[in-house]
Amino acid sequence: MWCVPVRRLSGPSFWQSWQVLKLAGARLLEERDSLLVRSVLDSAPVAACMVAARVEEAGLHPLRLGGELWGYGSRLTGLCFSGVNLIPLRGGPDAIRAFADRALRRRRVCSSLVGPAEQVLALWDEVAREWGPAREIRADQPLMVLSEAPHVPPDPLVRTVRTDELDRYLPAAVAMFTEEVGIDPSRDGGAASYRARVADLIASGRAFARFEDGEVVFKAEIGALSRTVGQIQGVWVHPDRRSTGLGTAGTAAVADRLVRGLGRTASLYVNDYNIAARLAYRKVGFRQVGTFGTVLL
Repeated sequence: MWCVPVRRLSGPSFWQSWQVLKLAGARLLEERDSLLVRSVLDSAPVAACMVAARVEEAGLHPLRLGGELWGYGSRLTGLCFSGVNLIPLRGGPDAIRAFADRALRRRRVCSSLVGPAEQVLALWDEVAREWGPAREIRADQPLMVLSEAPHVPPDPLVRTVRTDELDRYLPAAVAMFTEEVGIDPSRDGGAASYRARVADLIASGRAFARFEDGEVVFKAEIGALSRTVGQIQGVWVHPDRRSTGLGTAGTAAVADRLVRGLGRTASLYVNDYNIAARLAYRKVGFRQVGTFGTVLL
């Protein structure tokens, strides 16, 4: 048997080459990446609030996190959360293509793309052929913050919703979701899961409302709460009480709870075409610090 001598290559080892290839694509982040992930999230606390809140509470394990956190590059120049929402937080063209490739290699589980508009729209361009058409693309959603006391008096009748008020609060939550997203969350067997989600918000003290004669006339929730930022969502005023100032004073009450009560920066994002809401938020004292985008699937 003839033996052929093997010449040792002078270049990188197989292990080093494999590591380079591994980092060239999007990778699933693990607990050992926690310090770097937290550093990245802390660098953009307002835009990253939704993801930061999850990571702070659950860590990086997908089962606890309720999704996967993907990274790109050795220093996480790209970061994306994949769950019920696909949230690309940062990344240039190469990172976005890597996230798209990873997303397209599996069954779609997300119902929307949401996050910084530049990354969301770039990612949608990569996946639209497979996932499209979108139900709606909202390319310009001002991301706003308030880090001081509201500029208008908070509504003293807006308070946290009690657990025994779920059945009175739920119709308003469903109405808000249907108006905002265009789909009744209780359809197609979704009633139980949506009820559970609203019940969880109430139990955690993050659902707020003004009741009149047992009916909700204003509601809002703190949808995500990180160490430094609280994101307000689901702002809704009963159709019969709109243009009366309830939305402005009610939002001020929730923002005040975040800023002065919980020591957080209050944030929210709003559709650019919702002129009434944007004016109300500016009256409260919110200022724009960025732009979000949402693609509804």
